[in-house]
Amino acid sequence: MCNSLKVRWTINPRTAPQPWIVCSGCGCLKPFKSSGKIRLNANGKKLDAWLIYKCVDCDKTWNRTLFERQAIRDLTPPTLDALQGNDPHWIRAREFDLDTLRRKSQCIDEFADADVQKEVLGERDGGSLLEIDLAVTLPLSLRLDRLLASELSVSRSRLQALSDGAKLLIHPDRADAMRRRVKDGSRIVVDLSGETDGHSIWKAAVSGRTD
Repeated sequence: MCNSLKVRWTINPRTAPQPWIVCSGCGCLKPFKSSGKIRLNANGKKLDAWLIYKCVDCDKTWNRTLFERQAIRDLTPPTLDALQGNDPHWIRAREFDLDTLRRKSQCIDEFADADVQKEVLGERDGGSLLEIDLAVTLPLSLRLDRLLASELSVSRSRLQALSDGAKLLIHPDRADAMRRRVKDGSRIVVDLSGETDGHSIWKAAVSGRTD
């Protein structure tokens, strides 16, 4: 190879977190899945809003409070439209609000499945560097080494060897970065000079798996 390549990977999680709630139907703690539906109750000039969840086993519902007795005049028009129209993008952001979910449930199931959209940002002659910028749209339980291994079609031991040899760098640099969750704004730089499978890794970085 005689080029340097810069790409952006946009990571979109597929499955929303599932809080564990005491289910009145099952009589014990069960994971609940978002229905993607909002329930509203207007009382004069005030509004209550809930996001409806369902038990994964018996479909019993749990109404997760979004807000209570909220003055309608204090809601922005886009927010009010999103509530009234069950806007999926607005709801999705609330489904991944882990801080709020942790205050309402004893534990949360998180998932690592995600779709990866790849975009070439630049390519230039000279060198053999692969630079990957990560854009993580919502929090998810996916380790960086698992993402790189899957999307570059290499083993995690190979990634570790590249890291140990200073041929794979992660910015910002943090302890055990490879074993941490993927973070928005992270940048991975891989020096592929002298690597016999460099072309395959290069191709996978742009278009997906090579197998």
